[in-house]
Amino acid sequence: QVQLVESGGGLVQPGGSLTLSCSASGPIFNIFRVGWYRQAPGKQRELVATLTGNTETYGDAVEGRFTISREHSNNTNFLQMSNLQPEDTAVYLCYARIRPWRYTGTWNDYWGQGTQVTVSS
Repeated sequence: QVQLVESGGGLVQPGGSLTLSCSASGPIFNIFRVGWYRQAPGKQRELVATLTGNTETYGDAVEGRFTISREHSNNTNFLQMSNLQPEDTAVYLCYARIRPWRYTGTWNDYWGQGTQVTVSS
């Protein structure tokens, strides 16, 4: 069973920085895409960032402030967040499209449980 586990959330002051991590474990033959979404109370889930190969995609609200990266060797990806603002407060969810087994050829989408990021003075 593939699992994604996020870490690094917490409370930060406006203008501050935070780095989230997401580690994938279980049967993993290949990872096509990794990413982050967020969901604030009463709002729809929103794209934060995705990384497909070397192509980065960012949501309009975070473009220029957040950076997604990946360590292939240990199936971990990171979201570096800077100049955080109160509107960035949300539960951040890790996402990955993974092919668990070489010979089945199936790609599945997996989600982590989420980590809370709160931006407040």
